[in-house]
Amino acid sequence: MTRRNRPVGRALREREFHRWLARALPAGHAGALPIGDDAAAIRPPRGHVAVVSTDLLVEGTHFLPGSPPARVGAAAAAVSLSDVAAKGARPAAILIGLILPVGTRSDWPEAVVRGAERLGARFGAHIVGGDTKPGPVRAIASTVLGWGSARALVPRSGARAGDWLAVTGVVGRGGMAAANLAAGGVRRRRAASELVDVRPRVREGVALAPFAHAMLDTSDGLADSARLLAAASRVRVRIDEARLPLARGVAAGRSADARRAIAFFGGDYELLVALSPARWRRAERAVRRVGGALTRIGRVERGRGAWLETGDALVPMPRAGWQPFERSRGSPSVRLTPDPASNRGRARATLK
Repeated sequence: MTRRNRPVGRALREREFHRWLARALPAGHAGALPIGDDAAAIRPPRGHVAVVSTDLLVEGTHFLPGSPPARVGAAAAAVSLSDVAAKGARPAAILIGLILPVGTRSDWPEAVVRGAERLGARFGAHIVGGDTKPGPVRAIASTVLGWGSARALVPRSGARAGDWLAVTGVVGRGGMAAANLAAGGVRRRRAASELVDVRPRVREGVALAPFAHAMLDTSDGLADSARLLAAASRVRVRIDEARLPLARGVAAGRSADARRAIAFFGGDYELLVALSPARWRRAERAVRRVGGALTRIGRVERGRGAWLETGDALVPMPRAGWQPFERSRGSPSVRLTPDPASNRGRARATLK
């Protein structure tokens, strides 16, 4: 075994890890109840309600064995931060639960926690507790608590006929990571980090909340989010394919079907928002002020379902999107399979 591949740190012991958490994290030294107690105590701002979201990342499904652990931790915090952001709430605290195989070296969970703490701290949310348990595969559970005004929370069910649809950032970043993983070689090694490069639009969510009728994140892909918004709001949504702000590389020399499979794959974690045309300018300026971008991509009408405008045609929204328990025929699929011939945690992948 080379020095580069030699395990670092001690075999994990739960009580020692908890003591390390209390020393290493800011919340261990402050708060009504410090880290290590039975529960955390968070003081709510006056006039606000709690907004809570929980997510799981599992090795082999959401990240590779060789993905940088600090990036994995940041992604774990980010996916829950994204849900809170989609309601227009400000994050306040994070809980991290770890499932780790027996014999895991201490450096891996420590790096995960540091990554989650750094990401959360950018938005004012620190890790205040969590749990550790042994299990057959590494997994991270993240819970984010945020505060929102009960009068300004944005549901996914509030879109109205006549609204414009807009999306933050770009479309297809997650799909490009999956395509790079499937491609192998240098692109696969790069994908180990790309798959966990989650960028929650927390500031954009807060900026959009005063203007939005409906909002949700695109964690499972823009197509899936459009269908969810249409169903929840009991409206028809139309997305103009030509307006989509595609991520770099999505459209490079690909057929329309291949381009859509990547664009709508999932893992973007942008915000899809419905708002009145009269509020568009103010919403766009508010997002720009916090360093974000907002692109108008469609509209809301009376009717049902999600539809895609493709030149002169109007077609049902492709059945693309991340569906971990139900892979429909023709939808993109990525399998993160550990390669037993490698002790570095490389993986084989397919994009269909």
